[in-house]
Amino acid sequence: MDAQSSSAGVHSAIYPSLTGRRVIVSGGGSGIGEAMVEAFARQGAAVGFVDIQESPSQQLIRRLEDIENTPYFLPCDITDSDDYMAKIAALIGMIGGCDVLINNAASDDRHKLEDITPAYWDERMAVNLKHQFFAAQAVVPAMRAAGGGSIVNMGSISWHLGLPDLVIYQTAKAAIEGLTRSLARELGRDKIRVNAILPGNVQTPRQMQWYSPEGEAEIVAAQCLDGRIQPSDIAAMALFLASDDARFCTAHNYWVDGGWR
Repeated sequence: MDAQSSSAGVHSAIYPSLTGRRVIVSGGGSGIGEAMVEAFARQGAAVGFVDIQESPSQQLIRRLEDIENTPYFLPCDITDSDDYMAKIAALIGMIGGCDVLINNAASDDRHKLEDITPAYWDERMAVNLKHQFFAAQAVVPAMRAAGGGSIVNMGSISWHLGLPDLVIYQTAKAAIEGLTRSLARELGRDKIRVNAILPGNVQTPRQMQWYSPEGEAEIVAAQCLDGRIQPSDIAAMALFLASDDARFCTAHNYWVDGGWR
C-alpha cells in the first residue's frame, strides 16, 4: 500500500476499497469524529455527518474544501430520534446511499451518583446509547441494497476500568458491546459487519479539560506504551474495519488504548 500523512504526523494506509464508499458519521464536527470525517474523505469516500455544534462543523467543511468529495454536514441533536432519523435519510440521499456507519457521538460529562435523576438518566442514555441502535436501524435498508456494509460503534475503555463519576456513561458504553454482538448476529447474513472500537484516553480538546499535566502523566504511566493517543489513531482503526481488508471481522471489540487495562 501507498502511504499518506495523517494529522498525527505518521503514515496511514490507503484502502482502495474505501474509494467511493458512502459514509455517515455522528458527532463528526470535532474530536474523534472530526478525525473520522477527514480520514474517510481523504480516502476518497463520500462522507456525510451530523453534529449539534455548527461552528466547528462548518470550520471542518471549509478546511476540507481541497478534497474532491467535500463532506456534507447537517446540524442535528441526536437525542431527538425523529429528527436524527430524518437527517440520516437526508444524508443517504445526498451521498447516494450508505456503506459505512460510524456511531461516534457521545458525551462523557461527569456526574455524582446522588445527583442523578430519572430525567438525567434518560438524557444521558439518549446521547450515549439509544442513537446508535436507531442509526443502525435507519441505514440497514441502504446497506442491504448495496449488498453489505460496515457499522462501527464507539465504545470506551472507561467501564472496564471502573472510573469514578461516570456511572451512566459507563453503563451505556458497556451496553454498546452487547449491542454490537447482537447486531452482528442479526445482520451478518446481509453481509453487514458490526464492530466496536474501544478507545483509551484520547488527547482531544474536550478531554484536556479533565486532566492536569500530572493527570496526563498518570495516564501514560498506566499504558504499556508511551505517548498520548490521538484522534487519528482511532480513525485509523475505523478505516480498517470499514474496508474490505476486514471482510471477516465482525461482532468484536477492537482496543486502541496503548495497553491501558
